[in-house]
Amino acid sequence: MKFIGKYTADRIIEIFAKHISSAKVNLFKEVGFDLIIGRREGIWIEDVQTGRRIINCHSNGGVFNLGHRNQKIVSVLKEALDELDIGNHHLISEARARLAEFFVSLAPRSLDKVLFFSGGGEAVDFAIKLARGYTRKRKIISAYGGYHGHTGLALAAGDIKYKKYFLPLAPGFIQVPFGDLEYLSKTIDNDTAAVIFETIPATYGIYIPPKDFFKKVKSLCEKYGALLIIDEIQTGLGRTGKLWGIQNFDVVPDIMVVGKGLSGGIYPMAAACFKSKYESVFKKEPFLHVSTFGGSELGCIVALEVLKISSSTEFLENVNYIAKIFADGFNQLKNDFSNYITEIRQLGLMMGVKFKNELWGPLMSKACFDEGLLCVYSNNDKSVLQVLPPLILQEDQAREIILRLRKAIERASDRRYQLKVISSFVKAQMKNQIDYFKSLF
Repeated sequence: MKFIGKYTADRIIEIFAKHISSAKVNLFKEVGFDLIIGRREGIWIEDVQTGRRIINCHSNGGVFNLGHRNQKIVSVLKEALDELDIGNHHLISEARARLAEFFVSLAPRSLDKVLFFSGGGEAVDFAIKLARGYTRKRKIISAYGGYHGHTGLALAAGDIKYKKYFLPLAPGFIQVPFGDLEYLSKTIDNDTAAVIFETIPATYGIYIPPKDFFKKVKSLCEKYGALLIIDEIQTGLGRTGKLWGIQNFDVVPDIMVVGKGLSGGIYPMAAACFKSKYESVFKKEPFLHVSTFGGSELGCIVALEVLKISSSTEFLENVNYIAKIFADGFNQLKNDFSNYITEIRQLGLMMGVKFKNELWGPLMSKACFDEGLLCVYSNNDKSVLQVLPPLILQEDQAREIILRLRKAIERASDRRYQLKVISSFVKAQMKNQIDYFKSLF
């Protein structure tokens, strides 16, 4: 190998702590979660330190929908490198045009314009700018516990947890409880430019709204002349069993944001798709919004292949077939561990297991790791364990994940194990607090 194994694990950790993030290293080392990804292929990643193979059920929020190093994606990128580079974002581009044509052919009806970006946060920033520019209004309504990225306007639309250290942020952002139509109806008004929601808020605990929720949200937006922005960064590209998660709710948004999985795990790509009339914002000044690396020609070739795979009937049928296997397996787990599991949340392979309290999220993340699964808890509802495997899973792999989840719950239910894990988290937090205070002097 040319790029893995140049440094020892200890050296990697040392350098990471010194030059990148000592706080992360403190946390991971203390809880025994200091995974360093080495070889990776399909649904598997390998820990550099132990050589253990681990099933990736985190998928970086959907980045690895098609698995690690999907050979179709790798192959098309290699071919593109023989002819292309990133191109020039100021100029007309064949690669960008081809991707846009195919993208809008798959998008919800009437969303016939698309711009490309290097990441989801940037795409959300653009969507909010577009809504404000078109409506000439300022208010943006988002959800408590939501997450749209760490960049400017995207951060302002997210939960207070992520933005409280950076106040003041851009004004005009208001939050409401996700799923609460009555609260939304009292908050939206004639000064509202847009309502932005994730189709299924992952960071909030894989919360799946009622079937008619988004139709009623859209009606409220239409009543007040606001735009509906749907964040499909995690739910898009087949995760819910349909190409776009919002298709499960029979609603066409005004703007739809896509990211993560559009990269194929190989080349950063994101997009914002919208109705053509909103392009009027840029008629007088075509360069009002630009992105140097957005819509890179190499990335466009990758994203085009991702869309071809993700939109195929065979691919989506497999997602739904595997989802049924998980549904049966989760129901059995809920029955067998009713003292710990309170709810199963699932739409396709967008899955969450809600436990009886917030200690169980970190506890199960560690127990899963010890059983060879990479799962993480939802940061804004720590009682929910996210289960987001690659969408290329086969039946035997799905059953193996369910078996390992069972073993992880059995492990986590042991009182001695609980005390050990919880104390390690506390120690890590204390160490980071001490390091923080030291940095002040």
